[in-house]
Amino acid sequence: MPLLLVLLGILLLLVLIIVFKINAFISFIIVSILLGISEGMELPKVISSIQQGIGETLGLLVLILGFGAMLGKIVADSGAAQRIASKLTALFGIKNIQWALVLTGFIVGIPMFYNVGFVVLIPLVFTVAASTGLSLMYVGIPLLASLSVTHGFLPPHPSPTAIAAMFGADIGKTMGYGILTSIPAIIIAGPIFGRIIRNIKASPIKEFLNPKVLKDEEMPGIWTSVLVTLLPVILIGAASISALIFPEGNKVRLITGFIGDPVVAMLLSLLMAIYFLGLSKGRKMADIMDSLAHSVSSITMILLIIAGAGGFKQVLVNSGVSDNIAGLLEKSSISPLLLAWMISALLRICVGSATVAGLTTAGILLPLATSGAVNKELMVLAIGAGSLMLSHVNDTGFWMFKEYFNMSVKDTLLTWSVMETIVSITGLIGVLVINMII
Repeated sequence: MPLLLVLLGILLLLVLIIVFKINAFISFIIVSILLGISEGMELPKVISSIQQGIGETLGLLVLILGFGAMLGKIVADSGAAQRIASKLTALFGIKNIQWALVLTGFIVGIPMFYNVGFVVLIPLVFTVAASTGLSLMYVGIPLLASLSVTHGFLPPHPSPTAIAAMFGADIGKTMGYGILTSIPAIIIAGPIFGRIIRNIKASPIKEFLNPKVLKDEEMPGIWTSVLVTLLPVILIGAASISALIFPEGNKVRLITGFIGDPVVAMLLSLLMAIYFLGLSKGRKMADIMDSLAHSVSSITMILLIIAGAGGFKQVLVNSGVSDNIAGLLEKSSISPLLLAWMISALLRICVGSATVAGLTTAGILLPLATSGAVNKELMVLAIGAGSLMLSHVNDTGFWMFKEYFNMSVKDTLLTWSVMETIVSITGLIGVLVINMII
């Protein structure tokens, strides 16, 4: 019954948004209240769950998306994105531009949280598409597939790292198997799928695309452009490496951990961009600040929609839906790796959060994973693959993609949701193949 109510809630959400054209944020709150009541939650608990979900979701994202929007605006206006795009095109050629973006997304995605990587690189995607005349889906999906795969499969991302720690899995092996699994998942969900959906209409948020084609002397140098744009990656990556090298409490680890925190890294990168891409190029501070304010106003509704998705997710978690779904599958006699993927995938579909789905599944299967009957590292990856399954209207990533690419819900389901499903299924197949070999 709880699972049926969740499915009816998701269906109602789609009807409100698609059929009745009600704003997604309003729809999320309406459905969250109705679902919480239907699941038997006390009325005050329904409201507190929505508030908790919104607060936890926006607590980090409002800072990252805010700073990311500002950084993206400066990168676009200064010509840094145009400089990087022209360099990538020159190095790889237009025919191979998808692979350039796959590589960029993979390198950036390893040390960086998905949401941070998304807001940092999205201006680059928009500029590459505009400068080459290629479809936005053709160039965007390969990069986002790379970001998604690293988020679900590879440490130091929160979910695979936490699950590996819970299971006592070897981080190095998990990383190695994860990379092997990632390669086919990225290729199929990225360049190949990107070519299939290249004709689906999408358009960038205008604030992140400078329509003016700058002359060579008007743009910053390539190294300045790359270093400023990828500074968050460098800082977060340094923190991750420091955590592996130095013991807890070490001063170097504390300092790099602080400046490598995603929020601090984004702030420092923004300040560097203000100077190197703005003030040093003759722009006035007042002009830069006006531009930054305008960039943030463009993502206000995105933040509200993401907040609504967070509230909806929390109602599902607090109502006990996760435990109910897990209980249905826990006693199954199928392969432990397939079982891990199935539980994680179902939780992902119903709850929306990849991290919640992954960690909840890990808690359920902890005795099995530590019994010695299954490879711990592959168990981590099976759960990670399942946690990426079929992202849809209850996932904040779905709404980020939809709003930044100015797409309809239907087209977002046909592109983003299918891409995530391909990543998940291909990842599972990769895990099963590796399990047969080792």
